[in-house]
Amino acid sequence: MKKSSISLSLLFLVAIMLAGCSSAYYKTMENFGVEKRDILVDRVEDARDAQDDASEQFASALEQFRSVVNFDGGDLEEVYDRLNSEYEESRDEAAEVSERIDEVESVAEDLFDEWQDELAEFSRADLRRNSESLLKDTRRRYEQMMKAMRRAEGSMEPVLEAFQDQVLALKHNLNARAIGALRNELDSIERETARLIAEMQKAIAEADSFIQSMEQ
Repeated sequence: MKKSSISLSLLFLVAIMLAGCSSAYYKTMENFGVEKRDILVDRVEDARDAQDDASEQFASALEQFRSVVNFDGGDLEEVYDRLNSEYEESRDEAAEVSERIDEVESVAEDLFDEWQDELAEFSRADLRRNSESLLKDTRRRYEQMMKAMRRAEGSMEPVLEAFQDQVLALKHNLNARAIGALRNELDSIERETARLIAEMQKAIAEADSFIQSMEQ
């Protein structure tokens, strides 16, 4: 039993090492009984989770920004450090979201290409038509989900830019005047962050719907 567990771990390690070469990676995963369809579902789940984490982080950054504009005495440099930390964490979460969405797109394209090619292998026309109809439906649901994910991804950039501008402004001018300037931008940042979180929640819902449809 122990030997079998070690062998399985080694095989998964090989699969990870082959991830940069998609054909070798897919072949290795198929040896585990893991098909492209399964990989796609796993990657959609990862993208969904990354979006959920990003939503929480951007909400946290907004709260930190609110605390800065309500600053009423103390060490302004510490205030800047906290705000900058929230900005950097938000930037990292945004990068993770983009990476996960790209990974979904990569395996989806490979899956659909393979599916399309295999339609020609059917000898029975009725089975081919059924499979082709399922392919079209799956692709439609996937494209709907991907549009939602890309919209959510795009909504992060304006918020990141706004946070970066305010962080830099505070860094270069650590005084009450800088806090006043930040206060003037609060409404705009709150609107952009609310829009971002709303888009994220729509994308998460689309991901859940797609996962459910793939598992049925």
